[in-house]
Amino acid sequence: MQYRKDRKTGNDLSVLGFGCMRFPPDLRESERLVVKAVESGVNYFDTAYIYPGSEEKLGRILADNGLRDKINIATKLPIFLCRGGQDFDRFFAKQLERLKTDYIDYYLLHNISDMSQWEKLRGWGVDKWLDQKKAGGAIRRAGFSFHGAYHDFESLIDAYDWDFCQIQYNYSDENYQAGVSGLRKAAEKGLSVVIMEPLLGGKLADRLPPKAAEVFKKADPSLSPAAWALRWLWNQPEVTVVLSGMNAESQLLENIETSGGISVGGLNAGEKAAFEEVRLIFRKLNKIPCTGCRYCMPCPQHVNIPACFAAYNASFSIDRAAGLQQYRTSTAPTSDRESGAGRCIGCGKCERHCPQNIKIRERLKLVRKRLEPWWYSAFLKAGRFALGLGGKSGK
Repeated sequence: MQYRKDRKTGNDLSVLGFGCMRFPPDLRESERLVVKAVESGVNYFDTAYIYPGSEEKLGRILADNGLRDKINIATKLPIFLCRGGQDFDRFFAKQLERLKTDYIDYYLLHNISDMSQWEKLRGWGVDKWLDQKKAGGAIRRAGFSFHGAYHDFESLIDAYDWDFCQIQYNYSDENYQAGVSGLRKAAEKGLSVVIMEPLLGGKLADRLPPKAAEVFKKADPSLSPAAWALRWLWNQPEVTVVLSGMNAESQLLENIETSGGISVGGLNAGEKAAFEEVRLIFRKLNKIPCTGCRYCMPCPQHVNIPACFAAYNASFSIDRAAGLQQYRTSTAPTSDRESGAGRCIGCGKCERHCPQNIKIRERLKLVRKRLEPWWYSAFLKAGRFALGLGGKSGK
């Protein structure tokens, strides 16, 4: 196992982190995986309040095996379930109970999508609450996970003295959400950067377009598609930890082996050429020629245009489920300011700035048709009502 430094503390973090959202149902099977991971050098375990049973299972495994002090626990405050500052302590106390610990190593505000969410949380005193918990040692390092547009990410990392952040990032679209620009800006500010969805929920491991899979196989038949995706991330110095939701020992062992075979700048010319060829295949499968340059942003109606197009393209280049997942996570459906394609009022401001001359208004209608089917819209409306947000914001 290789390690990289926490940029704020100098602590060693394993380059491979264990994503605990998809633990096997059986406790003993989960226990074997966690113990094996720790024995192999993994020291970063990521869970969340809303991952069903995850915090409880991780807490019990760590306590039963005396592993708490050997690893870093990362978990998340469910900000979309909070109704005010009084809820911060309530959720945090429950998490400490579940995890059988009196402190959290890496604590995140879960899924901030835009600055309006941060401003509401700050109005409730979340910045002072984090400061207080850090001063008392209950939280060692404070961060956030992000799904939104780059301009909001850029503002967010300047809004508080964060220790780290967590972003979705992989080779299939390096300009998606915070993207490579956000990765580098965060590292420049001294933040450790944790990567989620390196395999798009496994889709870059077992559902690659056949031509893309063949490119990788031809370049190096000894590497699996998953290994290719992880190596691309670990080649970059700004990446601190890459999370993988490993629910089988074979996945764990392969990822551990891969982590030891690549370091910063370790990709050779042939491997870099393979990634360029695979990206070209993805671009040819794209229906909308958006490069993610963000010249169309910000939208007066807060539509996250690049994310809408990235999700639409993914629904064709990978599969519709992947597109729907990306659309859901990047258009802030649980924010006061939802940013999906349906918010477009056709003002045309975006089109005047698009260097690709994309007919953005027409394409957003296609996005809405494909990624906002009736059942999605109904589910979104019901979810927003349950969270006290009413129907679609802005409507």
